[in-house]
Amino acid sequence: MRNYLLAASAIVLGQPLPAFAEPDISDDAGGAILVNASRSSEPLATEDYPGSVTVLSSEEIERRQVRDFADLLRDVPSVAVSGVAGQTQLRLRGSEANHVLVLVDGIEVSDPFAGELEIGALQAEIGSSGEVLRGPQSALYGSDAIGGVISYRSASGREAPGVSARLEAGSFGTVNAAARAGFSSDSHEFALGATLVSTDGTPNARGGTRDIGRDGLTLSAKGSVDLAAGVRLRFAGRYVRSEGQFNDQDFDSSSPTFGYVIDSPDMRFEQDAIYALAGLNVATLEGRWTHDFSGQLADISRDSFGPFGRSFGHEGQRLKASYVSTYKLGGPAFAHSLTFAADVERESFRNTDPFGFAFTGRRSARNVGLVGEYRAASELFDLSAAIRHDLNNRFTDTTTFRLAGAIQAARATRIRAAYGTGIKNPGFYELYGYVDGRFIGNADLTPEKSTGWEAGIDQSLGDDVLRLSATWFDSELSHEIFTDYPAPDYLASPANRDTKSKQKGLELSACARLGPQVTLNAAYSWLDAEENGTEEVRRPANIASAALAWRAPRDAGSATLIVRHNGASDDLAFIDPSYVPLTVRLDAYTLVNLAAEARVTNRVRAFGRVENLLDETYEQVFSFVSPGRSVIAGLRVTL
Repeated sequence: MRNYLLAASAIVLGQPLPAFAEPDISDDAGGAILVNASRSSEPLATEDYPGSVTVLSSEEIERRQVRDFADLLRDVPSVAVSGVAGQTQLRLRGSEANHVLVLVDGIEVSDPFAGELEIGALQAEIGSSGEVLRGPQSALYGSDAIGGVISYRSASGREAPGVSARLEAGSFGTVNAAARAGFSSDSHEFALGATLVSTDGTPNARGGTRDIGRDGLTLSAKGSVDLAAGVRLRFAGRYVRSEGQFNDQDFDSSSPTFGYVIDSPDMRFEQDAIYALAGLNVATLEGRWTHDFSGQLADISRDSFGPFGRSFGHEGQRLKASYVSTYKLGGPAFAHSLTFAADVERESFRNTDPFGFAFTGRRSARNVGLVGEYRAASELFDLSAAIRHDLNNRFTDTTTFRLAGAIQAARATRIRAAYGTGIKNPGFYELYGYVDGRFIGNADLTPEKSTGWEAGIDQSLGDDVLRLSATWFDSELSHEIFTDYPAPDYLASPANRDTKSKQKGLELSACARLGPQVTLNAAYSWLDAEENGTEEVRRPANIASAALAWRAPRDAGSATLIVRHNGASDDLAFIDPSYVPLTVRLDAYTLVNLAAEARVTNRVRAFGRVENLLDETYEQVFSFVSPGRSVIAGLRVTL
């Protein structure tokens, strides 16, 4: 861990951080530009999007002092986050963790082997922002987007020019540092960023004494160049290095802690990920017809280590090429557009088992997706329709679609509705397994499919002093992939369910300006997620959050109090010698965080935060204890 301290100091020396403006108080951030709500490369304003979306502004991220991007997602309606060392998962509207597509600067970042992103490794860089699209998005993005899309975006050189940095340290031997540099001119912009986190951690086993630490390093670059009038070249690249300790379960059936997580000396992991994207955008017919060509790469490898060296590993790679063409029709009073997109994707993956127990040959899958999208926007209504046809070399060709519309029923009242379908292809480890004798793959698996609808209303009161939003959603998943334990050997193996998995719920949000310097953001979600009448695991029925923020006059300082409640939920426990899991109940918990900052000089700001202020003891996953109270302090500098 201490090897990262010198690197942290080197990152920070002489690097400043820009000041940010007051963020929009709305959960749906009126006036913000959405990046991934449409396949068109043309900007889309939130007020023109007829679906459910939450915008995560860079100002809000900085004010709440978010370092792990997953923590900010806890404040988004219908997002359930559960994390342990080395594996943080999120579930959106009751979907599975691998049903949520995550994009970083437009790059699909899920691990092709596991089918999902270890989102605990995604650090909030200086100036970063995001958006969360809720509801099926497979009509735009294909497999992985059943629950929705989460988009993370680093700041461009034009959005945040100059050089900036922060350095902080605190409880559990934690050090966090970040730096970025942004440059721009009329014809180009460029940004470089680096983040570093290092912590000794705390014990995460019940009654354990072994600290579970982690180290993470992210290096990023992005930019664009105008090659000629109407021709722009863009690029983005990212390297993520994650390493840390983890604890395993007790597999001794004669032990009183059988099936529980216990201190496991020398257990650790290492993960390296490389992401890259290059694109060319060409505008013709005076900007009415645009063409966008892009190619992207994701290359991820992960290794686990035990007392006797490397114990297991896997690697995966994704290559994707896309062409998107948008033709704009109409004028300012009634703007509409047609978009065609084609995606060609190849994923490859393999186990790197050092003991020869698992199949280590390379497997691959190819997919071609063809998308048609229509969008229309006027002062009275917004409409979108999308259809996608996927041709896969392994699975049956599939067509998905999405329809959404919104009506401005009154000056401050907007009613919206959407209906869509989704698909998720089985992952490599589900098809082929990863350790013979412990998990047996099933090459006969079929894709999971879903249908879902939503209806909502957005209301503004008192000239936007108070904004309210309510959304009801209902979805159904068929062919759900689950882990079966068939007799007589009870060896774990995935299978498709014959029954239906159903999710329905209510999302409420309120954003209020309580005074010239005081704002309140609140969200509540109720969820009923069941499979054949049985409650799905790690999906709390009740999730709520509230953030009360105060900002001093003349930007002299600020303070934000955040309260997050996670209701009780079911989980699986392997505490029976048959290895067939039992259902256990995880208690509800409430976390309180307090963040504050003060201006020291025009170029230096001091900040600090207390996380888990009330020192709550809680478990996000069965028998894994989460950290207690921590105190962090640091400096931000700007030149």
